[in-house]
Amino acid sequence: MKIVLLGAPGAGKGTQAEVLVKKLFLPHISTGDMFRAAISAGTDLGLEAKSYMDKGQLVPDEVTVGIIKDRISQADCREGFLLDGFPRTLAQAEALDTLLAEMKTSLTAVLNISVPADRLITRLTGRRMCRQCGAIYHLLYNAPQKENVCDVCGGELYQRSDDKEETVRNRLKVYETQTAPLIAYYQEKGLLHEINGDQPINEVMVELGQALGQKWS
Repeated sequence: MKIVLLGAPGAGKGTQAEVLVKKLFLPHISTGDMFRAAISAGTDLGLEAKSYMDKGQLVPDEVTVGIIKDRISQADCREGFLLDGFPRTLAQAEALDTLLAEMKTSLTAVLNISVPADRLITRLTGRRMCRQCGAIYHLLYNAPQKENVCDVCGGELYQRSDDKEETVRNRLKVYETQTAPLIAYYQEKGLLHEINGDQPINEVMVELGQALGQKWS
């Protein structure tokens, strides 16, 4: 199976990706991980990506697609893969289709984990981290025993700047603007499966399995 996994920040995409790759025995291909691996290996594309990242700039599509091509051409991807974080834009989706056509293959499914915006904001703004040991809490789902105090080491808990509501709303807006054309593109191709991410983790996983023709419990 060759799968693309989509989902806004806070939709639980990372959690579901971990389970999917174990159940389906697929390599998990995350663009962030690939950039780090290419940079660490000192490849030409990795060094080019680093030159943009060091300046705080977005890595151009041609570099990203080149790194994707190198990765999915490896032996462990012959039977399939799970793409997480790519494509992010319509241009990247079209480039991926061209790349797969050159390899005489195509996508099996595109899974979009959908969660209402207000629920995403609640999930993302409720996170707190310990300044001392890095433990992570959530005010609704995993609250500390004592307000603003880490259960593990007694350190002070704080809210990351990218978890503040204004920032979260902006992140979600950017994601929706980028991804809306992508969702329409895959809908037209008959590849898109909408997954209800606003339910318990196990139920999301069952729905993902159903979309892929798998019976999981």
